[in-house]
Amino acid sequence: MRTTLLLLLFLLLCTCVPAQELVQPELDLHSERVAHQRTAMLVLGGWAVGNIGLGLALRANTTGETRRFHEMNAIWNVVNLGIAGFGYYTALREPATLGVFAALQKEQTFQKVLLFNAGLDVGYLLGGLYLLERGRRPEVDADRLRGYGKAVLLQGGFLFVFDLVNYFVASGRNDGYGLLLGAVGEGVGLRWSF
Repeated sequence: MRTTLLLLLFLLLCTCVPAQELVQPELDLHSERVAHQRTAMLVLGGWAVGNIGLGLALRANTTGETRRFHEMNAIWNVVNLGIAGFGYYTALREPATLGVFAALQKEQTFQKVLLFNAGLDVGYLLGGLYLLERGRRPEVDADRLRGYGKAVLLQGGFLFVFDLVNYFVASGRNDGYGLLLGAVGEGVGLRWSF
């Protein structure tokens, strides 16, 4: 009997039978945000490279307001390319794993940056309209002001749509964090689902 018990104890201690697969939803949400940020920065970088190349090529073959339009598109997108490069580099340097609170904080920061940028984009649109209006006045370089105004409207419009689309995609991940953090009983706490 003692030998049987020792044998059963030995088998029990040497056997590992997992009851369920351990899933870390915050890890999935974090890697999803990093992948989203990388993709968004590649889209912005592609837009920038296309506008720089096209702007420089078309600027060389045009005159007047059209020349200034292409010139501003190229100038504007040098900045966009820098932002895209920095954003992509930042996403590459993200740690592979974060705790749930750190991942949630990064997600909220990402969403706030997108909303802040959408507000700036509205300012760009207003600036473009101002340049167009300013170009109607006498004794100004009307071609430059109107061309730049149209380019700023185009770039501001693209960035506004870009930032809002990325914000709505990012905010779609908020429900995933709701499974981890949320109301419990009579307050707010951490849920542990298994």
